Parts: sequence; C-alpha cells; structure tokens
Amino acid sequence: MTSVTSANLGDTLDRLSHDTIAPAAPEVDKTGAFPDRALDALRGAGLLGATSSQDVGGLGLGLREASTIVRRVARDCGSTAMVLCMHYSGVSVLEALGDKETRRAVASGRHLSTLAFSEVGSRSHFWAPLGTAARHGSGVVLNGRKSWVTSASKATAYVWSSKPLAAEGFSTLWLVPANAPGLSVRGPFDGLGLRGNDSSPVGAENVKVPESAMLGEDGRGFDVMMGTVLPVFQVLNTSFSVGAMESAVERTAAHASGQRYGHIDASLADLPTIRSQVARMRIKTDAAAALLDDTLAAATSGRADAMLRVLECKAMAGETANEVLDLAMRTCGGQAFRKEVGVERLFRDARAAGVMAPTIDLLYDFIGKAVCGLPLF
Repeated sequence: MTSVTSANLGDTLDRLSHDTIAPAAPEVDKTGAFPDRALDALRGAGLLGATSSQDVGGLGLGLREASTIVRRVARDCGSTAMVLCMHYSGVSVLEALGDKETRRAVASGRHLSTLAFSEVGSRSHFWAPLGTAARHGSGVVLNGRKSWVTSASKATAYVWSSKPLAAEGFSTLWLVPANAPGLSVRGPFDGLGLRGNDSSPVGAENVKVPESAMLGEDGRGFDVMMGTVLPVFQVLNTSFSVGAMESAVERTAAHASGQRYGHIDASLADLPTIRSQVARMRIKTDAAAALLDDTLAAATSGRADAMLRVLECKAMAGETANEVLDLAMRTCGGQAFRKEVGVERLFRDARAAGVMAPTIDLLYDFIGKAVCGLPLF
C-alpha cells in the first residue's frame, strides 16, 4: 500500500469514496447501520491515524489534511464524515496528553476515538459537566449522564469529562474504555439525519478507572477543551457542512442539466430561474469554503484572529448549509424527495451541524462577546 501524503491525499480519498464510501452510504442512511465498510476502508489506508504523529506510526498530517478528509467524505456519506470529525477531535487530546500505547493504537487504526462532553444537565454548555469523579481505593469512580456521544457503541474509548477530582476548575478529562463495567449506551440511534453515526446517550454508574486515566491535570479540562479540542472540532464540523454543500451543488446541477421538459424540448437548466437557484447555491458554498480556508490559515499560522475565525466558521457554515440544501430541495422539485437523487439525505444530514454543541445560537453569543471585547465565559 502506498503511504498517504498531503500530495496524494485527494486521489486516495476519491478512490475510497468511489469504491466503498459512496456505494455504502444509501444503505447506512436507510438502516441506520454504523458505516463499518467505510471505516474499514479508511483504516486500511491509514487515515484513522492521519493526525497521529509519525513517531507512533501515524501519518503525521495536520488540521488542514484532516479538514480535507472530512470535507471529501461528507460529499458522499455524512455519517462517516461525522464519525471522523469526532474521532480526530478525540485524537487531538490523545496526541497531546495520552500515553504512547494508546497513541500507537490510534495510529494503527485499532483505536476509534470520540468525545463524551455534552450532558443532560448542562446541554450545549459542554465545558461544564455535572458528572463527578471521586477517589475509591486505589482508583477513581466516575458517575454521569452524557446526552450524546458519537460512535457510542463502536468507539474504543471515550475522552470523558467530569467535575474535577479535587482541584478547582470546570472539569477534568479522562480516557474511559467503552467496555468499562458501569457504562451503558442508551441507543440505538434513530434520528432525522446522520443515521449511521451511532450517536446515543451514555450513562456512567460507578465506573472505575485508574487515576492514570486522567488526561492532563485535574481541573484543567476546560483549557484542553478550548485550546485543543474546540479549534479541531469547529474546523472539522465546518468541513462536514462544506462537503455536504459541495455535493448538493453537484447533484442539483446534474439534475437540472439531465431533466428535460419534453413539450418544449428544454432542460431544467435552460430556465433562468433554475440557473439562478444553482448560482445562489454555488455562491453560498464558495463563501463558506473561503471562510473555512481562512480559518485554517489563521489557526495553522497563529494569527491574532484565529479564535474569532474558529468561532465564526461553524456558525456560518452550519446556517449556510441549511440554506443551500433548502435551495437544492426547491430546485430539484418533487424528485428531490426521492432517495435516488441523494439531495434529501444531504438535506437531513446538514441540519445536525447547527444543533451540535456549541450550537449556532451559542456561537453567535460568543462571537458577539468577542467582537465587543467581553470575556467569553
């Protein structure tokens, strides 16, 4: 197998999507099955270890390449793209704070990661868990109720948040094996969109972990969430939305060019009103993609406005994706409601970005505070 690099990443993704991801996507959506075939193909290409360091056997690629992966996969299967988004978000913590054995497992594709942050009681305020951690004998006992965990029954382990063990602060992070006694996945997931992403509530009742499972320092989970996880999650969630929009434009343009009015011997695309709708979709998609690219430039170069761009990109792309997919449904008309056109699946999947924490409304509040010079928290 040829090693994947930045130079051949696009060709590799096109091949995987054509051969495996795209053909499997309709059945994943229909049945709600986890996209195992797609993940196996990505694993075989080394892409589950894309952001793992080369010193543990990973590809050593960065946030820009992770964005490219999620964006390309989202064009064909939103569920697979969101699993990757949460995996790479979890891996960002493990690369910074995890032990070498876990990092090697990630790099080899044997470890599928995810985040377990949002809770029933604190909802989209993911940085403020209500779940607890307490010393018990030589270890620690965790209790809590996570409202949504992507890959809940398929992940190898969760990057789990709790109240601090003993220190001051909002939270502490832990690496919790998904098969730990006392964990319960309250699934299966049966949602409007992203039907194969296995996103379910997870409860922890007296789950025992060693104190060495702590990721970073006690009470410093908030710093990791904001400094490490948030930029990765925001960029990759935006990449998911941009990928869905790009697919919608492509599918809508193909539909408009291929469908004809027999009585006037003209295609839908011959109508100025249809072309106008497609043009609006293209402009909105390009605008979201441009902000994504600028966010990546800001984040990877340490620009002063990096955090503002990180906050803006998900809000803009999530809201714009809904607008673009609304236009796709209108432009394709009645046939958009048919599964084979593929637009209605994108329409449903795209709506998930806006309600994933931090939600669009919460991001607008953060952005307003930042612009007005107010503290975010």
